[in-house]
Amino acid sequence: MNPLTLLGLAVGIGIGFFARYLLAKKNIASVESQIQNRLEEVKRTEDKIVLEAEKKAVDIVEKANKDKDRMFDDVRQRESRLTKREELLDMREKEVLQVKGSVEQRVQKVEVLEKEISQQRQQITAEFERITSLSREEALKILFDKVQKEHEEELKERMVKLKNFEKDELQKEALEVVLNVLPRYSRTVVDENTTTTITLPNDEMKGRIIGKEGRNIRHFENLTGVEVIIDETPGVVTLSCYDPVRREISAIAINKLLKDGRIHPATIEESILWSQEKVEEDIREAGKAAAYELGILDLPEDVIHLMGRLKFRTSYGQNVLSHSIEVAHFSRMIAEELGLDKDVAKKAGFLHDVGKSVDHQIEGTHLEIGIRILEKYKVSEKVILAMRSHHETYPFAVPEAYVVLAADAISAKRLGARGETGEMYIKRLEDLERIASETAGVEKAYAISGGRELRVFVKSEEITDFEMLETAKGIAKRIEKDLRYPGEIKVIVIREKRAVEYAR
Repeated sequence: MNPLTLLGLAVGIGIGFFARYLLAKKNIASVESQIQNRLEEVKRTEDKIVLEAEKKAVDIVEKANKDKDRMFDDVRQRESRLTKREELLDMREKEVLQVKGSVEQRVQKVEVLEKEISQQRQQITAEFERITSLSREEALKILFDKVQKEHEEELKERMVKLKNFEKDELQKEALEVVLNVLPRYSRTVVDENTTTTITLPNDEMKGRIIGKEGRNIRHFENLTGVEVIIDETPGVVTLSCYDPVRREISAIAINKLLKDGRIHPATIEESILWSQEKVEEDIREAGKAAAYELGILDLPEDVIHLMGRLKFRTSYGQNVLSHSIEVAHFSRMIAEELGLDKDVAKKAGFLHDVGKSVDHQIEGTHLEIGIRILEKYKVSEKVILAMRSHHETYPFAVPEAYVVLAADAISAKRLGARGETGEMYIKRLEDLERIASETAGVEKAYAISGGRELRVFVKSEEITDFEMLETAKGIAKRIEKDLRYPGEIKVIVIREKRAVEYAR
């Protein structure tokens, strides 16, 4: 290779290395400059942060100092208040001690005075007893007797005035309650009677009702205990009986027979049996309707049925079911006026005569029977206590008992509600049937013709044909002995024996 070429190559390489050195040095200087700038920037940032931190630290310290000062002020104020309270308590304690000392001194003085007075009283009493030769009790008795004797008339007058004043005030309050209650209730009152009139489609039906030789009418009267009156009045037949149930059964049976047209002993018996079931259904419906009207929905079915039977029971001519409904309404309204339990009063008023539904079947007064019925069906004890005093035979155990008593009196005593003569007449008929029924061998007995005739059905297996006359005489003698009545009473004893067989 040419030495010049080699030299040129070496110079070129040297120049290249030198150029690279210069470039590298320039880059290093640039990097160092950037690093220096960055360091300066970081330092400036650091200085700024330090300044801000120092400023915040100063603020925090200042705030802390302020909070500390405020807390110190608060503590000083509280300390001052506590100091004042302690001073006030010390002052009050001193005052209390002073008052206590003063009171103790007064108590001591009073005790000393009491002792002195007691001693003086004993001395006076002893001196009085020495002078009068009387003990203290004897002297007081003489003094009281003298005052009572001197002012006896004046004391009596004052006592009478106080009693009259109290009585007048109570009467005014009671009258005000009654006057507030009566206008709120209005119900039609209808007197019950002992006859029912049946309208006939024509007068020919009279003969069919009577039957051949009176067979139909006798059979009907014997089965129902109702007297059928057929007179010259055109188009009517009258049923007479004091018992409303029998009369209602007879009326339904007669109407059914008239509608059917076939009237003979067999159809008469069928009609009467059907009528008895119909009346029994009417009794249930009457009880339900009464309870629904009053809003009493928690009574047992048997009690409601017994109340329904009162539809066909009268008391001095007043229907007992209507009377019971009236008493229930009055009891509720009076209880409302007086602020008492209106539900208890209403229920007690409704049930107060429930015993009358079976008093002719069970021994005892209707009140005792009613109490036993309500106890049997677990009616509320408070209701029983409220209803049992309406005749004042039991003490008034609850306030509602007075309410029921007043309501019963309002319903029964108002004008037109009852008729005593009719009730006495019905009682005489009941007594006639009772006397006959109590005779041995009697199956049933009916008082008809206004009590002038008593039909007695005897058991054929116990009473023979020869004993029938003796039975009639015995019943007649007991009637003469136990009852008072106008005119005479005809006793008819009937003995009937039937043989029944079926052809199949």
